[in-house]
Amino acid sequence: MKIRTISGAILIAVLLPVVISGGKLFAFAIGMIALLAAKEINDIYDHPLVIKLLTYFSVITIAFSNFDSSTIMFGLNYEKLSILILVLSIPIIYYQVKGKYSVEDAFKLLGFVLLIGLGLNYFIMVRDMSLKYFLYMILIPIMTDTFAYISGVMIGKHKVTKLSPKKSWEGYIIGSLMGTFIMTVYYTTFINAQESLLTVIIITFILTIASHAGDLFFSAIKRHYNIKDFANLIPGHGGVLDRIDSLLFVAITFILFLNIL
Repeated sequence: MKIRTISGAILIAVLLPVVISGGKLFAFAIGMIALLAAKEINDIYDHPLVIKLLTYFSVITIAFSNFDSSTIMFGLNYEKLSILILVLSIPIIYYQVKGKYSVEDAFKLLGFVLLIGLGLNYFIMVRDMSLKYFLYMILIPIMTDTFAYISGVMIGKHKVTKLSPKKSWEGYIIGSLMGTFIMTVYYTTFINAQESLLTVIIITFILTIASHAGDLFFSAIKRHYNIKDFANLIPGHGGVLDRIDSLLFVAITFILFLNIL
């Protein structure tokens, strides 16, 4: 627990100035995170080197597909999406014969690349739009997970699923309620005090549910491949995907509500 706390504090100390700075420095940091996430996906599979390189290329392509927050609702770059589909599909023609890269593998990679790439691209666009909005988006899973963990340790008795045996319904419920309360106060204090309170509460609560869903989704992946963590990059925390699992789902869900908030 001590190692986890120390490494977490160091991570915050390194990333906070980058988040506040925004711009090219922030985009560069997201690019590094995208590459590390792609490496962790590559480490799961025993694909040929060409496929691994194409995975790196594809994740970066989607993560950097749009930088303009003014087009955040309609900014999907179809040219880059077409490139992604082609570069991950065409190798099937050659490698499936050798049993090294199948149709199933291609669709799995396509799903991973879209999830990770789009989620991280939304990080870039929301930060470009507003630091306050970005902090609202990323603090929701942090607050939710923190209170879910604390309450789960203290009073958790009813397990949610075998995918994540340490998670309890008590922790999930209290985590969502506290996450909703704290981030609703944040939104009405720092972003828009005139917004309908009920609207903010409902959307924030939905985002806490998305946070739980992201955590369970990536837990399912780890259980499927029989791994504890995606990597050992961050002491006590695992890899990049172990840290951004909930954030990715919250970011993707948050985009749906930007025209409301």
